[in-house]
Amino acid sequence: MNKMCVLDVKKLCNDCGECNRCDVDDNKICDNCGKCIGLNADSRAIQIDDIILKN
Repeated sequence: MNKMCVLDVKKLCNDCGECNRCDVDDNKICDNCGKCIGLNADSRAIQIDDIILKN
């Protein structure tokens, strides 16, 4: 089964690599440096929509 694009849910992933681009420098592949974390409040918080309890 083909995976869906994480940037456009209506499109199949074609391994373009756009999802691996750095948010701070578009010419760089993300290396998890963390510089983008302080850019805005959305990247500093995780919204929890639901909690699923397993018995």
